Amino acid sequence: MESYCEVLQRCQQELFKPFNEATLFLCDIESQLSELCKGTLTMPSDNNRSDEAAGTSEDELSCGKVEAVEYSGMRQGDQELKEMLLRKYGGYLSSLRKEFLKKRKKGKLPKDARKTLTDWWNTHYRWPYPTEEEKLQLSEMTGLDIKQINNWFINQRKRHWKPSEDMRFAIMEGVSGGIIGPM
Repeated sequence: MESYCEVLQRCQQELFKPFNEATLFLCDIESQLSELCKGTLTMPSDNNRSDEAAGTSEDELSCGKVEAVEYSGMRQGDQELKEMLLRKYGGYLSSLRKEFLKKRKKGKLPKDARKTLTDWWNTHYRWPYPTEEEKLQLSEMTGLDIKQINNWFINQRKRHWKPSEDMRFAIMEGVSGGIIGPM
């Protein structure tokens, strides 16, 4: 039991490591921003001004031109930090992403799209293989991708379509007619 708890604690530490580093990074950015704008957002001491007149100018909000120079330097540092974090934790991120994608619930097609496809299916039940033009029409009508339409028809044929007996004989005659000539 103790070893299990130790494993859980190590896993917790590993999982919280990127979160803690990101939190420290954001706190650092916040302190840098507050240092840059220190004192620029203070309200004027003139008490006779109305609330509308007490607003700040764009220069006061943007901290002037000095901020732009320092901000571009910060951007370079941020980019380097981002690249370092991606190198360090890229494997963790990609494995987490794959895990989330696996767990994502697969949705059904929209009801109206299913109805349109089912109507086409019922009309062409004897040979439910739409041409490329028909697939394009169905795609436009339903708003689905061609791949989604192809997959729907593949699944529908596997689950619900049984070629009729005369269809089987016609296929067999076509195959055998080409191989074996008239006797």
